[in-house]
Amino acid sequence: MPATHVALLRGINVGGQNKLPMKDLTAMFAAAGCSGVASYIQSGNVIFTASKSLAGKVPAAVSAAIEKQFGFQTRVVLRTAEQMRRVAGGNPFLAEGVDEKLLSVMFLANSPEQEHVGKLDPLRGHPDSFRLLGDEIYLHTPTGLADTKLTNAYFDSKLKTTCTFRNWRTVLKLVELMEA
Repeated sequence: MPATHVALLRGINVGGQNKLPMKDLTAMFAAAGCSGVASYIQSGNVIFTASKSLAGKVPAAVSAAIEKQFGFQTRVVLRTAEQMRRVAGGNPFLAEGVDEKLLSVMFLANSPEQEHVGKLDPLRGHPDSFRLLGDEIYLHTPTGLADTKLTNAYFDSKLKTTCTFRNWRTVLKLVELMEA
């Protein structure tokens, strides 16, 4: 049974690096067999419909197509519509009354092993803070993302996985688009 998914690409069209037009990116998803393909903003968010078995093959296929056509590597993190609804409803900082403009989510490519989770420093980046719940890291960055020490590189190295982040507004918009 086909389901709606979102692919979250890491590190494209950021600071003039790894330029990738969305029309080319969506064409890669269509070529991989996905249907209903649409992108949202230029940072690599692609919504599509695919069976579970096809969706499992999409990250590798799209990553290979990007490397072949554009000459750089990127990771693709997938979430289903159901998973995205869970993310939107599970942000622990919302219950604390934190301003949504100061929130982001890091989406992990896979679940971290407990031994790696124990290596995270809960005080790193203070006053910025994070909460790891499942395959997501919820971020509260009161001083903004530009100077935070809670970076992809930090979490990748400690958790031995790949993550990509989206601001809270983008998370909510993706959920809205996936439900449309």
